[in-house]
Amino acid sequence: MIHKFIYLFSLTCLIGANPVSAQDRTSLVAPGAELQVIAEGFEFTEGPVSNAAGDLYFSDIPNNRIHLLSTDGTLSVFRENSGGANGLYFDNEGNLLVCEGAQQTNRRITRITLDGDVTVLADNWQGKRFNSPNDLWMRPDGGIYFSDPRYFNYDDMDLDGYYIFFIPPEGGPVVRVADDLEKPNGIIGTPNGDRVYISDADVTYVYDVNEDGSLSNRQVAADMGSDGMTLDSNGNLYLTRGGVQIYSPEGQKIVTIRTPFAPTNVTFRGPDKQTLIITGATPELYSLRMNVRGI
Repeated sequence: MIHKFIYLFSLTCLIGANPVSAQDRTSLVAPGAELQVIAEGFEFTEGPVSNAAGDLYFSDIPNNRIHLLSTDGTLSVFRENSGGANGLYFDNEGNLLVCEGAQQTNRRITRITLDGDVTVLADNWQGKRFNSPNDLWMRPDGGIYFSDPRYFNYDDMDLDGYYIFFIPPEGGPVVRVADDLEKPNGIIGTPNGDRVYISDADVTYVYDVNEDGSLSNRQVAADMGSDGMTLDSNGNLYLTRGGVQIYSPEGQKIVTIRTPFAPTNVTFRGPDKQTLIITGATPELYSLRMNVRGI
């Protein structure tokens, strides 16, 4: 059963002090909203993604599972032995795209139908196995970008660095599209597919997305790195480091949503996409009601 405990943070405790007006700070979070536990019993959650109906899928990396939290509050296991699933994303047909990051085994990108059928989309670049696919984003035409860092056990790496890769929409060989990052992690693109945000060690960049899959015109989007990330309908960027940090499209920090744990990823859930889901290094899964819609 879902735990109904609500952390009794006031809105002023949730919102960090920033050199902008009080209206700017509070307009994103719904009045009186509190950080709420909506599920528990995990070890380290990641990769939250919601379908159109509001059903939420997320990974529990150490327990090697992908979970499903239905709109009626029912929690179930969507996939056991998930290959160390980390980042998740829905494709245009409603299949689940998965970064299987288990270093000793999978290290690949897969597509899972809602019936559980698994197809491997990519498991190497030029014959070399990936490091540990971490996060991914699919642009509107079906092309898939994913990050490939490594955070422990470096002995069996085939690649000589950490890169961003692209799977063309028509299939075919995987393309390396960014080789100038220190350790890329979170990735999210705009709804029209013209730009993509990629977090690095201590900075988050935004790139122009070209039709052939290449990236260009790199600019700094935020003066901090992140794990997972998302965007809202106003173009604000949500990063996960020291709480949830929200940056405007111009790169100004607007708000800090403080959390009693280290957050790992964020997404918007629900038919109205106004509920922010926050995963993290904690046994619980959290939500926060917002004024703004997710993309």
